[in-house]
Amino acid sequence: MPVLRTDDQRFLLDGTPFRILSGGLHYFRVHPAQWSDRLGKARAMGLNTVETYVPWNLHQPRPGDGLLMEGQLDLSRFLELAAEENLHVLLRPGPFICAELDGGGLPSWLLVQENIRLRSTDPLFLGAVDEYFDLLLPVVAPYLGTRGGPIIAVQLENEYGAYGDDTDYLRHLADTMTGHLDGVPLFTCDQPQDLARGGLPDVLRTVNFGSRVGAGLAALRDVQPTGPLMCTEFWNGWFDRWGGVHIVRDATPAAEALDELLAADASVNFYMLHGGTNFGFTNGANDKHTYHPTVTSYDYDAPLDEAGDPTRKFHAFRDIISRYAPVPDTPVPPPSKKICHLGIELGEAATLFGHLDTLGTAVAAERPHTMEELGQDFGFVLYETALTASGSALLEFEAVRDRAQVFLDDQPVGVLERERHEHALAFHVPRPGAVLRILVENQGRVNYGPAIHDRKGLIGPVTLNGTRLTGWTSRPLPLTSPDALPFAVPTSPSTGPTFRRGTVDIEEPADTFLDTTRWTKGNAWINGFALGRYWSRGPQRSLYVPSPVLRAGRNEIVLLELHAVPRLATIDLRDVATLGPEEE
Repeated sequence: MPVLRTDDQRFLLDGTPFRILSGGLHYFRVHPAQWSDRLGKARAMGLNTVETYVPWNLHQPRPGDGLLMEGQLDLSRFLELAAEENLHVLLRPGPFICAELDGGGLPSWLLVQENIRLRSTDPLFLGAVDEYFDLLLPVVAPYLGTRGGPIIAVQLENEYGAYGDDTDYLRHLADTMTGHLDGVPLFTCDQPQDLARGGLPDVLRTVNFGSRVGAGLAALRDVQPTGPLMCTEFWNGWFDRWGGVHIVRDATPAAEALDELLAADASVNFYMLHGGTNFGFTNGANDKHTYHPTVTSYDYDAPLDEAGDPTRKFHAFRDIISRYAPVPDTPVPPPSKKICHLGIELGEAATLFGHLDTLGTAVAAERPHTMEELGQDFGFVLYETALTASGSALLEFEAVRDRAQVFLDDQPVGVLERERHEHALAFHVPRPGAVLRILVENQGRVNYGPAIHDRKGLIGPVTLNGTRLTGWTSRPLPLTSPDALPFAVPTSPSTGPTFRRGTVDIEEPADTFLDTTRWTKGNAWINGFALGRYWSRGPQRSLYVPSPVLRAGRNEIVLLELHAVPRLATIDLRDVATLGPEEE
């Protein structure tokens, strides 16, 4: 029965000195058929523990419902597999997790309450949190270390010192969680400058950093003079944003920092061991005065890349770990097999505007409704109204969240992007009664800082030449799967967003990458599995396809292209990822 305790300097596991050697592995970012492979590679690198967040928004997408606990969200199965691999688990259940996930893991339905104060003692927020923990923690209970399971410690909130200093909020969470954890200890984590604000006196504090090891550990000692030293997020890489560069961190300085950390007798959790993928629409965004959505890939330049293959960091970190702890005497796993199929024709089409009733039901109101008001978490909202007069027009918005494609009588007239702080568009209205359509994409809710109160769609009034427009319909388009659409061979080019479909025969499924280089912007599915977003803005130019998504024989590929379909409507499956310029 693995029971974790502390003395003045160290962790003790069942009374024996113990160093936590952990790596971040988010089950919800990895295909469940690949969990065992990634866990086995954690052991092969010399780790004795894995860390995972628990995403409230994915487990409970609707208020009042039970938790989704199947497939990619089967937390119990993940914990069982970790135990089978003789790995302990650090569990980080939130309620806020950041993780570069949509909304930092907070469910979008919280934002239906106009004045809700997230991550605070606001009863609207705490009531929902209490209900969530009442559902989640009993699921976790059989896997607690004090009951013979793999979970040796549980995190309280996440980097709270970077957000607030409401100790009553933290105390409420601590009391609630302690009542369910049967003696398994809690811990907090914060960046060095936030340590004093983000913790409680009776809860173990840990620190997050990627360099300046001595300074980070000294900051931890300043606020916590005794107890074990631990870096809960040792940042060995970073995430990418659309329109940025692909960020990498060289393995040598990262390994040197790890050596310094372990030489100080500290414990560590690599953030990340294996980043995985923001499948579907699940990526988050950052907003420090400018909104920047995160790309689909969460490769993170980690020891295991997006396809689970060991990188230079895997070898470098394994070598450093071997100086301080036993490392399994087994060969480093080789890269997985990859497949390549070029020139796959996407010869069938279905326009978005031609099949709206199949994709969502419009709601009529005097004003546009936000995505949250429509009970929608991910995807798009289509807003429509009729314009009463012809002539020059200036369309103005209070806020567009996050990207609006504007059409007049189904002809594109412009695009507005939150990222570029765009709020107005000028065009000519050809006739009275022309139909204005505004397709708004949720590109990811902000996952860090005060801007996490991030409602989506058209926020506030919309005016035309200074007069407020009324008589709207708001149509949710979650686009969970395009399977129900009636595809056909197109007879003419489309002028609006269009689904394109094709098939490819595969003899033996294996990992691959869908190369979207020649396409502009949209989303992709294979065999109904949502791979994620693509965008010519880069740096990501291909989408990882896990081998379990494919099947021997015929496989269906669907793209929703939001702009012009290439003249040659083909797509490639390649055996390597396609990325843009890198930054070290």
